[in-house]
Amino acid sequence: MRFSFRWLYLVVGLATFAPAGAATVMVFGDSLSAAYGLAPEQGWVALMQTELGTKHRVVNASLSGETTAGGLSRLPQALATHQPDVVVIELGANDGLRGLPIVAMQDNLAKMIELSRRAGARPVLVGMALPPNYGPQYTAKFQASFKTLAERERVPLVPFLFDGFAADRTRFQNDGIHPNAAAQPRMRDNVLRVLRPLLAKS
Repeated sequence: MRFSFRWLYLVVGLATFAPAGAATVMVFGDSLSAAYGLAPEQGWVALMQTELGTKHRVVNASLSGETTAGGLSRLPQALATHQPDVVVIELGANDGLRGLPIVAMQDNLAKMIELSRRAGARPVLVGMALPPNYGPQYTAKFQASFKTLAERERVPLVPFLFDGFAADRTRFQNDGIHPNAAAQPRMRDNVLRVLRPLLAKS
């Protein structure tokens, strides 16, 4: 959950070899998108670049340990640097794990959606859920908050990044939080299911 040169590789490396004029997808997330505990090429973001081929380029601007507040402060520079056509916002998990106020998380995400639009990019929101030990009331409100925000802001929503394997402990690393290499293709597909219609218009 710390900054490392792996993150720098992800931000620079995936974009370096993209052809000029390709539509740019910027993934703006936390350790779930930063290939935490894996080789960079094993992560779902790198796999998405491979799947999309050369028509589109993928920039991974994710940072392990990031909260929505940290993401909000970091987003303007990322938008200016990468000038994306689409921004996939995968943040909120660390807010939930720290028990931070859901209303504040939604507000931060809404501001990131607005900043993305102002920069000429189409935002996509990625939904998450929490382990049951955080209590039924908080976990239910947390998960529902992504759908509520997506409907209010009228943005495409990936309902749940872990859809299809969340209950399968063999798809997670030893910490029980971060998906392992075997789960990354499913995460990629969950995002691409929502992303492809947007890219078709690029």
